[in-house]
Amino acid sequence: MQDKPQQKLQGDANAPHFEIQRLYVKDLSFEAPNTPQTFVEDWKPEVQLNLETKSNRIQDNLHEVVLSITATVTTNKKSAFLIEVQQAGIFMISGFPADQLRQMLGSFCPNILFPYAREVISDMVMRGGFPQLILAPVNFDMLYNQHLEDEKKGSKSQEGGDTKVH
Repeated sequence: MQDKPQQKLQGDANAPHFEIQRLYVKDLSFEAPNTPQTFVEDWKPEVQLNLETKSNRIQDNLHEVVLSITATVTTNKKSAFLIEVQQAGIFMISGFPADQLRQMLGSFCPNILFPYAREVISDMVMRGGFPQLILAPVNFDMLYNQHLEDEKKGSKSQEGGDTKVH
């Protein structure tokens, strides 16, 4: 009976496989240039959010995906704070066709990274003395598909499913 499970494992060697190896903050920056004046003025925040994803192959079937989020918050037309985070992950991905691999790197992996980046941003903003900033969910599938459409229209092609949104 032990031979059958081993045979099954060998038969599945080319089957699609996805595994999270590591999640980490690659870079983090928080700036509040107009404190303490910002704290005594009326709080009327305006948020500008920029997202970008990049991926690169580390080794065969091992990929790093980096989700970069920059949130710029102004109040009364003055900068309140700027936070930048690069939330990254190392993913083992094998057995997927090239187009599915690209979608995994450009959409699926950023979906995994986003809640971690959102938590880092919320925590750092509160540590900076400001009201909690909770980012709305992001539809990375839609952003990825939009990126593909932009490529079809003649935009510059990028490797690995990299996307950038403002």
